[in-house]
Amino acid sequence: MKKAITSRADVEELVNRFYDRVKADDLLGPIFHDVARVNWDKHLPIMYDFWCSILLDEDVYHRNAMIPHLQLHKRYPLQEAHFQRWLQLFHETVNTYFEGEKAALAKLRATSIAGVMRTKLGLLQQIQTSHQK
Repeated sequence: MKKAITSRADVEELVNRFYDRVKADDLLGPIFHDVARVNWDKHLPIMYDFWCSILLDEDVYHRNAMIPHLQLHKRYPLQEAHFQRWLQLFHETVNTYFEGEKAALAKLRATSIAGVMRTKLGLLQQIQTSHQK
């Protein structure tokens, strides 16, 4: 049964279910496991704070989310397919387990965040250039 996102526990459930999908994904899993070598015990609480800040207006995330992604991109250039898959898994997770205003906000913000990251990594320019050819 779907539920509304109303608490930190709900955000933690969303993040955990999403990253379970990411870890198992053939495209994204190797990036997280082999390239970024994510320490999940450290990463997940950071993601809880990030999404609680966004969805619940909690003042708990005080980092620059772009820095680790820029560092990763230098070692392993992220492609549009990675962002598309990340968004697909995120939206599927939200749609499977949650409903309501905060669920819609989560999907909207995820799409926006992916767009900002693409722009900062120079991917949108690459996409536009390839469509013009």
